[in-house]
Amino acid sequence: MRNTDDRPTAPNYTAPNYANAILIMGLINLLWIFTVIWALYGLPVVLVLAVVLNAGIDCIAARHTT
Repeated sequence: MRNTDDRPTAPNYTAPNYANAILIMGLINLLWIFTVIWALYGLPVVLVLAVVLNAGIDCIAARHTT
């Protein structure tokens, strides 16, 4: 039986880069979650949550760069 698989094999094969797709889907998820929280609890809660998330991301970034 002959192999008809045309995909590259290891060592020449590199995995596809899904970084952009992951970032876009993360943004979409963040937006709908913020919209639901805004509808349920109001804009001030969303703003506080955004500041907390930003501080957490900054903390992780500071740890990662040093």
